[in-house]
Amino acid sequence: MSSETSSQSPVPSQPGGESRKPRVAVVFGGRSSEHGISVVTAGAVLRAIDRTKYDVLPIGITHDGRWALTADEPERMAITDRKVPDVTQLAESAEGGVVLPVDPANREVVYAEPGSVPKALGEVDVVFPVLHGPYGEDGTLQGLLELSGTPYVGSGVLSSAVGQDKEYMKRVFTSFGLPVGPYTVIKPREWAADPSAARKKVVDFAGEHGWPLFVKPARAGSSIGITKVDSLDGLEDAIEEAQRHDPKVIVEALLRGREIECGVLEFEDGPRASVPAEIPPVSDHAFYDFEAKYIDSASGIVPAPLTDEQTAEVQRLAVEAFEAAACEGLVRADFFLTEDGEFVINEINTMPGFTPISMYPRMWQESGVDYAELVDRLVQAALRRPTGLR
Repeated sequence: MSSETSSQSPVPSQPGGESRKPRVAVVFGGRSSEHGISVVTAGAVLRAIDRTKYDVLPIGITHDGRWALTADEPERMAITDRKVPDVTQLAESAEGGVVLPVDPANREVVYAEPGSVPKALGEVDVVFPVLHGPYGEDGTLQGLLELSGTPYVGSGVLSSAVGQDKEYMKRVFTSFGLPVGPYTVIKPREWAADPSAARKKVVDFAGEHGWPLFVKPARAGSSIGITKVDSLDGLEDAIEEAQRHDPKVIVEALLRGREIECGVLEFEDGPRASVPAEIPPVSDHAFYDFEAKYIDSASGIVPAPLTDEQTAEVQRLAVEAFEAAACEGLVRADFFLTEDGEFVINEINTMPGFTPISMYPRMWQESGVDYAELVDRLVQAALRRPTGLR
């Protein structure tokens, strides 16, 4: 696939008719619990993006929501001593803020510090939002970019929101006939009104589907806030841990089988699936949690040891999930291959982990699209696609 290089999209000329390179704003960090992994992802994208084709503007969003102008220093955006980086360490000022335009006729970004005259940073042609979790991957940022008429990498408002909320994601997949495992949801209003009734709902669910259960924040990712619960004794703590990240909690039954992932990428002729990967059981971890993924760098198997028929089936289902949720750009689809040989979709990620060790880029590397080309294809797809209703 690497021979099918994407063509350069035209960008508006400067006054006087001089052509220029497209300007890409890489936006990262954010207010979610996945802030640090987003910074790591941004570092990888900044290292890989072709500076001969694009001008780059790194913009970090702090934990409290301030849009900060940051140094273009990807070497400072790595996990060090088992600690993830933070936007505040990279910001050029402790108070200055970047402001995106909301006028579709003006894409000029402005930087302002208290007591100083605002400074124009130039126009942005496309935003690469490498945020994970709420306030970035969930349609909120995508809505802002739609208002401003700014092209951006990845899915739009609806599909980003569906991809973030595990309950509604599963509802959409079920409506399209995709196989989904058993689950139940504890909504904030339920828990506030009658915690004992909410707990009983989970206990009844366990009575039907058995222990263990997985208790998760409904709108978080990177395996943050997830607890594997083996009995009633651990349920209360697991719900409290999930609610630290999201007041809405989803509880899933254990599906016995193999964990299989598949990447989907938007090409000029439509979405295509990568070779799949397998996540083997991780020693010293109850499941494939945050530390296993990012701190201990647990390695998946790429390509997954599947039959040709199984590979074709999971690729078909991955593209169907992409289309069912009306996704754009990219998706990582996660499945279980159950003991009876059936694939069950667990979830999709509309902005999957994109670090050098992440499964999404590794699957595409094995499929013939290296990291730099992957970044380029995503930017080019965003430049081709109009904002607004489509």
